[in-house]
Amino acid sequence: MKAAQFAEYGGPEVLRLAEVAEPHAGPGQVRIAVRAAGVNGIDWKIRAGFMRDIIPLSLPAGTGIDAAGVIDEIGAGVTGVAVGDSVFGSGSQTYAEHAVLSSWAVLPAGLSFEEAAGYPAPIETAIRIINQVGIKSGQTLLVSGASGGVGSAVIQVAIGRGIDVIGTAGVSNQDYVRSLGAVPTTYGDGLVGRVRAIASVDAALDIAGSGVIPQLIELTGDPAKVLSIADFSAPQLGAQVSSDTLDMAGALAEAARLFTEGAFHLPVDQAFPLQDAARAQAVSQAGHVAGRVIITVP
Repeated sequence: MKAAQFAEYGGPEVLRLAEVAEPHAGPGQVRIAVRAAGVNGIDWKIRAGFMRDIIPLSLPAGTGIDAAGVIDEIGAGVTGVAVGDSVFGSGSQTYAEHAVLSSWAVLPAGLSFEEAAGYPAPIETAIRIINQVGIKSGQTLLVSGASGGVGSAVIQVAIGRGIDVIGTAGVSNQDYVRSLGAVPTTYGDGLVGRVRAIASVDAALDIAGSGVIPQLIELTGDPAKVLSIADFSAPQLGAQVSSDTLDMAGALAEAARLFTEGAFHLPVDQAFPLQDAARAQAVSQAGHVAGRVIITVP
């Protein structure tokens, strides 16, 4: 089968299409014929070598953790799904014609493979960090880096819980953030003053890792109410970090339920065919995306 691989760490250009052996579903897993794969920040960080001490790889290696497709193989002990079912979920080496998923949910009616492929990592991360930072209904949450996949998911999950949201994004994405139900503002110099002119903030989430932890602490007045998923120096200032997946299966089920209720949507900002996986990662790495970048597989 065809899959995107890299034989050395480096820029997007090291990611190339290769012919590899098909994977097979082990116990508690399903294999899918991939229709679309989500592009996440962790993908390009692994490819660039930033995670080599945390996630050691034998090269050449495949890439990708999120995908949607049709089940064509079921591992021992799996119940509730059958060959031919359409699902979306999380696994490994998903930039490929076939991939094995370890967590999944049945694709709800009306949800496309392309959009669903962008759900897993953002929805799990959103639920986890909202819970971890301890924000409650009736309070105000600041999301720094609100227009990407995780930020978009955070806004919608938080609003569904009765939380008011202020989201920072680039000038071109202000209307997009507003369309999700948040009050938008720009990032950069003067952030503290702009946010205070909107509302007082009870907690803040740093999605982009753009060096704003001191400003977020100033706005919340409490380092423990600031959490980052991208700046691992945050604990040096008393803030939290979060990186470990806790309940992917539960998050996928929640995403399916919210979509069915019309309360969750992650638009596809850009889609690339499998042979252009390097371009897809380059776009993801550059940032400024409104929604998700995905890879389509014929």
